[in-house]
Amino acid sequence: MNDAELSAEARPGRLEQGVEVIRTALKTLPQTPGVYRMLSGKGEALYVGKARSLRARVANYTHLAGLSNRLRRMVAETAAVEVVLTHTEVEALLLESNLIKTLRPRYNVLLRDDKSFPFIHLTGDHDFPQLVKHRGARNAPGQYYGPFASAGSVNRTIVALQKAFLLRSCSDSVFSARTRPCLLYQIKRCSAPCVGRIAREDYARLVAEAQRFLEGGTNEVQRRLAAQMQEAAERLDFETAALLRDRIRALTHVQGHQDINVEGVGDADVVAAHQAGGHTCIQVFFFRGGQNWGNRAYFPSHDKQLDVEEVLSSFIGQFYSDKPPPRCLLLSHELPEAALLAEALSVSAGRRVELVVPRRGDKAKLVEHALINAREALARRLAESETQQKLLEGVAAAFGLEAPPERIEVYDNSHIQGTNPVGAMIVAGPEGFRKSAYRKFNMREAAGGDDFAMMREMLGRRFARQLKEDPDRDSGNWPDLVLIDGGEAQLTAARAVLDELGLEDIPVVAIAKGPDRDAGRERFFLPGRPPLGFEPRDPVLYFLQRLRDEAHRFAIGSHRARRTKAIGVSPLDEVPGIGAKRKKALLHHFGSARGVSRAGLADLEAVPGISRAVAKKVYDHFHPEG
Repeated sequence: MNDAELSAEARPGRLEQGVEVIRTALKTLPQTPGVYRMLSGKGEALYVGKARSLRARVANYTHLAGLSNRLRRMVAETAAVEVVLTHTEVEALLLESNLIKTLRPRYNVLLRDDKSFPFIHLTGDHDFPQLVKHRGARNAPGQYYGPFASAGSVNRTIVALQKAFLLRSCSDSVFSARTRPCLLYQIKRCSAPCVGRIAREDYARLVAEAQRFLEGGTNEVQRRLAAQMQEAAERLDFETAALLRDRIRALTHVQGHQDINVEGVGDADVVAAHQAGGHTCIQVFFFRGGQNWGNRAYFPSHDKQLDVEEVLSSFIGQFYSDKPPPRCLLLSHELPEAALLAEALSVSAGRRVELVVPRRGDKAKLVEHALINAREALARRLAESETQQKLLEGVAAAFGLEAPPERIEVYDNSHIQGTNPVGAMIVAGPEGFRKSAYRKFNMREAAGGDDFAMMREMLGRRFARQLKEDPDRDSGNWPDLVLIDGGEAQLTAARAVLDELGLEDIPVVAIAKGPDRDAGRERFFLPGRPPLGFEPRDPVLYFLQRLRDEAHRFAIGSHRARRTKAIGVSPLDEVPGIGAKRKKALLHHFGSARGVSRAGLADLEAVPGISRAVAKKVYDHFHPEG
């Protein structure tokens, strides 16, 4: 992009204003480490950076000739500069990574990662520890092993560990209530400690073996089990020998699903970046205890002019801002501030963390393998993006839009005979579905059986709030196209809501099933136009069907979640003074909440633990007229 192509914000007048704002801020900036934020006129963070010397670093932005077009646009939009002083540059780097992830400034490299990693948790607050998958904060007692790249990889590992070490996976409440072994004991995936089929000492040995295996002692554990199997066979104890054989097979199964394993790699992440077409893919492989626990691809958002080293450096800072780094990161590229980044990660982890770019040997082969995966993933991503763009162009042509839509919002609702009505909104764009932007609407006023009223309430709440939060409509959260599930009547209801809010310029299209509700014969309703249809095999039709089906899936899922939650609510919860213990006593005595509501005062007083005063409260709650 040359100067003539710069946006309006970066024209000379705006550039001069931005430079003047920065020069004014320089007068009070110290020559000490810290973090600076460039803010827009609305107070939004445009860019977050760290510096060893705040004054020297920020002064660079006043020399326009040395700035990229990206940074010149940022300067043109800058209306204020805020700084936070830190004691060291390491502290500044840690703070910078956290602020970028929290504020998501437009001109920084942004890591789109809203999913936590699964771990295996071996609990530590019970005589018979539980083996379970865990996400989120690791505050509960016990040991955590991970991260695993996906839920699938951790689930496979847990099943194999159950077969190998026979550790329980049931919750403590289920454990304490068991009176006989469950099915997992019958299929040899649990040792049934809940009913005393294994002594505490023997179970503790199984736990120790599992810990050793998860910490990398795979060969040692397998050798020990093989020796025990041989001894059992020599004693002619073939049942024990067969059980040990099955455990060894389960451990072999775990290793067989790990694809690649390298001697000498204990706890390490392999991080490799490939750049093409102004886009970057970063592959992260997780090795713990010498075992490969999967990999995941990331596509950070960044300016196309940034070098791969700068993108990779920023990615690492953000990636480990909320998760502990391993002892070693094997990287594909030398980073410009590798020593500073390693020191920052070491401070965050509370132990030494190394950044290594291997040049030869098995570790270099690991990095090369990750690079190949990154290259292939980026090629697939670019191909999908090109296809997605063609589909969006087809949508624009079919519906008469001025340009391919950057943001499509699709609305649907779900209920069963009017109960627990829920509306749902999904969002799609050039990069596919934006699941972080999905929203559900628990209906407050509309009756569940009235689909038109539900649509009106959902759209009214969505766009009234958007108008309040962004009256100037420049946040990027406004749709270029609204799709609703329904026919001409739903279209009329939706159009009326938007027109009432003064949003006449937002295109709305209703998608209805065709005759006999056949997929492929859908009709599309637009204001002032006859219904539109597509050829049955038209790719644009398939794309629109996918949008409609995703909204339907999300609406049904939200409805089921609300219904499940409602099932767990008892009318007794609304009675003042009735806690869990008394509620349990009443339900045990009468069998159901309905039985309690129909009981007489004398019957309520007869329940153990229910005093006359409490019985009167319960009776008055269900018989207010008496």
